[in-house]
This record gives sequence, C-alpha cells and structure tokens, in this order.
Amino acid sequence: MQDFDIVVSGGGVAGLTAAAVFGKAGFSVLCVDPSPPITTRAAPGSDLRTTAFLQPAQALLDRAGLWARLAPFASELEVMRIVDAGGETPEPRITKEFNASDISERPFGWNLPNWLLRREMVDHLDSLANVTFRPGTGTTTLFTREGEARVGLSDGTRVRARLVVAADGRNSPIRQAAGIEVKTTRYGQKALAFAVTHPIPHANVSTENHRSGGPFTLVPLPDHEGRPSSAVVWMEEGPEVARLAALPEADFEAEMNSRSCHLFGPLTLASRRTVWPIISQIAERLYGERVALVAEAAHVVPPIGAQGLNMSLGDMRVLLELAEAAPGRLGDRQMLETYHCRRHMEIRARVTGIDLLNRASMMRARPLRDARAMGLNAIYSLAPVRKTLMQLGLGARG
Repeated sequence: MQDFDIVVSGGGVAGLTAAAVFGKAGFSVLCVDPSPPITTRAAPGSDLRTTAFLQPAQALLDRAGLWARLAPFASELEVMRIVDAGGETPEPRITKEFNASDISERPFGWNLPNWLLRREMVDHLDSLANVTFRPGTGTTTLFTREGEARVGLSDGTRVRARLVVAADGRNSPIRQAAGIEVKTTRYGQKALAFAVTHPIPHANVSTENHRSGGPFTLVPLPDHEGRPSSAVVWMEEGPEVARLAALPEADFEAEMNSRSCHLFGPLTLASRRTVWPIISQIAERLYGERVALVAEAAHVVPPIGAQGLNMSLGDMRVLLELAEAAPGRLGDRQMLETYHCRRHMEIRARVTGIDLLNRASMMRARPLRDARAMGLNAIYSLAPVRKTLMQLGLGARG
C-alpha cells in the first residue's frame, strides 16, 4: 500500500494539469490513466482538437510551471468573430468582432493542439519529484472512509490517499464508484475536428460561423508547412457528420469551403478528420467522500466559446486554493462541500447558457435564424452588454 496526498484518475489534458498544479504546490501526487498519452500529431488516435486557454486558465498554468513550456507553441486569440450566414445562401450577412483590447491589454486567450499539450505536460511531470505518472494503468476499485480513500489499480497495486481527483472523463469510473448521478442532454449532434491551411492569414482571429446544425469554428494555429493554419470544429447533426466524414478528400474540401463562406480563402485539409459526440452533462454534486469531480467528470458542454477546459481549470483553481488554505483538511468533508458550493452554481449557469447558444446555432427554420441574427445585432450594439459578455466569457463570475 503506497501513500499519496492526492490520486488523480485521468491522464488527459485536465488530469495532467491537475497533477502539475498540485505537484507544484508541494503535494505528493499519483496520476494514472489506462491509455498512454498520444503525443505526436500524426500518430493513430491522436487528439486533433485544440484548447484555447483563456486568461485565468493561462495564469493557473503559469503558476504550475507549465506556461513557459507551452508559450512558444501558442497562438494568441485577440479577436472573437461571430458570423451569421443563416440567409438563403451560405454567405455572411452579419459579422461582429469582439476585440480583447476593449476589456484588457492581453489577448482573450492562447490556442494549442491537444496532442502537443499532452507531450509538454508529460515532460513537465517528469521534472516534479513529488509527482508520479503511470500511463497504461487505470483505477479499478474505490473504497473510502472518513479519513482516507483506497484506490485499486489495474496493475494489481493499491494506493492510499487523502483526496481522489476524478479527471477521468464524461463516463468517469471514479464518479460511478462514488455513486454520483449526472444529468445528460443529447442534441443528436457530432463534431468534426481537423486542421486546415489557407492563403489569408488568420490575424489571431477566432471565427464562429453560424448557419444551421451548429457552428463552424476556425481557431488560429501556428503556420503549418509555411502556410497560415487553423483548427476547425464543425458541428452538425449526427447523420450529416457521418456523411461528411466519409467523403473523399476533394469532395470534403468543397463542402467545408462552402460552409466556411471562404472567409480565409480556399481551405486545404491538413490533417485527418476525427469525429466527437456532442452532449451537455452536469453532475448532481461535485464531490463524494474523499472524492472531488473536475473537468468532464463534473461537467460537459458543447465546444462553443472556449468554455469547456477553462471551466475545468476553474475547478482546479478552487480546489488548489482550498488545499493550500488548509493543507491538514485536504479531502475532508468541509473542504469538499465548500468546493461544491463555490463551483456548482456557476457551472450550472454556464452549462445552461452554452446549451441555449448551441440550440440557437442549430436552428434550421429561416424565421428563427433571422431572429438569431437580430439578437446578435442587438447585443453587439450595446457596448456595456458587449463588454459584460466578454468578461463573463473570460471567466468573471456573474
């Protein structure tokens, strides 16, 4: 039986971040994941999605000692552009730009590929003497009592910890073992994720293009093979995504260029296409005995407004503040109830808001698409409302 302060279940971007954050703060940490991380772009199964770290998330990564490794690969997000192309033809009819300079001297955030995040985070954990990372090892059992948690691992070993952090995804085994229920909303949507190159530079502008079925979002990446590049998340109804994913490359490029409204000139596919399910999900509570839920174990949202992983790092920021304020109470009931109270209401509000935005982006009926365009115009024209929404998007508490 090995002893740790914290066991982190899950070695994705969220779990690796949690291990780095608590390890840098001086806690002994074990991080496990049944699947070894894929850390190269071209490897089968690599995660071609990207993550935009907004300002509060970047500050937490800096505190964990990660940002110095990540900054050279990051693309700044200085402008969030929303395009409504819901008219009779797939052409922009309303374009509004939300500029970070209106509320801050810094960019909204910084975008990085998920596979690269895993590579740099794993290397960083190797430099922390009090962090142990065991890829290829998962959790199999959880036994808790008031003073400790005991976790069985797939390699046959058992460990003891004061706190178990469940960062093991939307189907979290730790959450299920703790008996915590979730509410799930399904939209019948999926998302295509891939990278493109284009002749017109993105100028650090992230673009959400709305027509129907869901947004077509282009997020800046560093140049690829000497050409401007962007990551794309294209959300549509499930059968349409299946059709698009199966198209020959030339036919797919024709479809994506039509859907992109040619905002960056002709898009050229620069990676394989991957498909991801779209749901909303929220846990009924964020803790069990000696267990804290974070990231997709606690909440899942559609990829709109760069909220998903930034909400996850908000979870870790609060957990870290509570752990550092009273290290002797790490993982006890009072700490975890406080964590739930500080996070759950805000999470519920953000999940509800993103749910509404996603439903608006899916609209097919022309009158509803016209109403959506009018709403965008109205919001943008009111400067105080526009600035408040930008602040909320960055993580300010409403």
